[in-house]
Amino acid sequence: METRPPVVGIFGHIDHGKSTLLDYIRKTNVTEKEIGGITQHISAYEVMHKLKDGLESRITFLDTPGHEAFSSVRTRGANVADIAILVVSAEDGVKPQTLEVYKYIKESSLPYIVAITKIDKPSADIERAKQNLAENGIFVEGYGGDISVVPLSAKTGQGVDELLEMLTLTAGLLELKADPEELGSGIIIESRLDPKRGITAVGIIKNGTVRKGCFAASSEAIAPLRYLLDAGGNTVEELSFSSPVQIVGWDKLPRIGSEFKTFLKKEGAFAYAKTHDLGFKIKDSEIREIAEGAAILPIILKADTAGSLEAIENEIRKVSRERIVPKIVLSNVGAINENDVKSALSSTNAIILGFNTKVDNQAKALAERSSVPIELFDIIYELTDRVAVLLAEREPKIEVEEVTGSARVLKLFSSAKGKQVIGARVLSGTLSRGANLKIVRRETEIASGKIKELQQAKVATDSVGEWSEFGAMVESKIEIVPGDILEAFTLVTK
Repeated sequence: METRPPVVGIFGHIDHGKSTLLDYIRKTNVTEKEIGGITQHISAYEVMHKLKDGLESRITFLDTPGHEAFSSVRTRGANVADIAILVVSAEDGVKPQTLEVYKYIKESSLPYIVAITKIDKPSADIERAKQNLAENGIFVEGYGGDISVVPLSAKTGQGVDELLEMLTLTAGLLELKADPEELGSGIIIESRLDPKRGITAVGIIKNGTVRKGCFAASSEAIAPLRYLLDAGGNTVEELSFSSPVQIVGWDKLPRIGSEFKTFLKKEGAFAYAKTHDLGFKIKDSEIREIAEGAAILPIILKADTAGSLEAIENEIRKVSRERIVPKIVLSNVGAINENDVKSALSSTNAIILGFNTKVDNQAKALAERSSVPIELFDIIYELTDRVAVLLAEREPKIEVEEVTGSARVLKLFSSAKGKQVIGARVLSGTLSRGANLKIVRRETEIASGKIKELQQAKVATDSVGEWSEFGAMVESKIEIVPGDILEAFTLVTK
């Protein structure tokens, strides 16, 4: 058994500086490339850090999205990590996703360090951030607890070395061990369909060594390891524990969050995949009861990665209206293809939505000929906002009665051939000439009618307001008596 480098998950609320911190550590600039300024995937990076004594320390970092839609991605990150960095902005303090991630960290019994970021900002207040943490039950050193805390700036680099030293020290205390001679195994953190290479999965090796020439197996899927890619996309012969690995050539999309193992022979991989089949993914129609009579918005959904697909499906399920709900009839990773358009044609008024993906030429041509709408997005909340708009546009319209006013009958003056002259007082709202009426007696509707003529102080008028007394000629099949309530209503399409 050898000492295993730590896998460190970076967690926190959106825009609190997680990716910027990792940029500084990696000396890259991922955040400027991010669509809409938010991380929408889980990413793994390997970093070599030089310690104060001159020795080098290897750390694998997981960068997780902070947007609320990606809660399942953050959960997976917490399950894979050995140590967590809980990022909190010195400007904003604790936010909803901070508390959500803290809950995962506590449930996983994951050792963690609090990093207070953005201390270079004019409005930064480190002590206020620590106080805010304590108010939410996160007690750091100096504020009633023993949780290590490192104030830092990912822009200037202040405090970053101290954070890396703290991670190395924490990893040493955990005594992480692994056997390099074992066949490599780990956890799938993401999977996607590469147009050139086929189905590719990113995993974190937790034990052993993954070697070229072996076979990988995960839930329902196997892959011959003809070539391996490291975190940077470089071809390698083998990778050992704690390293991110890109495994190419799966026969099916491996389930994210599932364990993968490597085998010397294909038979062993096939047997593992078969016995660890987690069952088919639960579809939208199976977990959501659709109200009787409700209309359906059929959606064909395509995304760049399995993690994105999962997050979008969960967000779409939250969007519905009283008389229409979205239903995902087909979802998968990869480019929108001809089969997706054909699937849309088999569902009435279906729409194809793509996230961070493209439309191939055959699909585009068929969609144009068949008038199948295809819409592409690169920011998740823009996609879900569009679904909400489509639901509002397509919701079936119904006519509802809206009461505009009510009056109590005081006297019946005359009645002839279904027309009655009455005196009444307005109780609420207004009554107008030509208005349709409900005639209510002892809180029960007994008939309908219509105001043919309207007078106030013996002068003809078009409407009467609240508490005014008036005379009216009402058309009705039954005789109205004093004490009856007349409710004027209009039909409104909604």
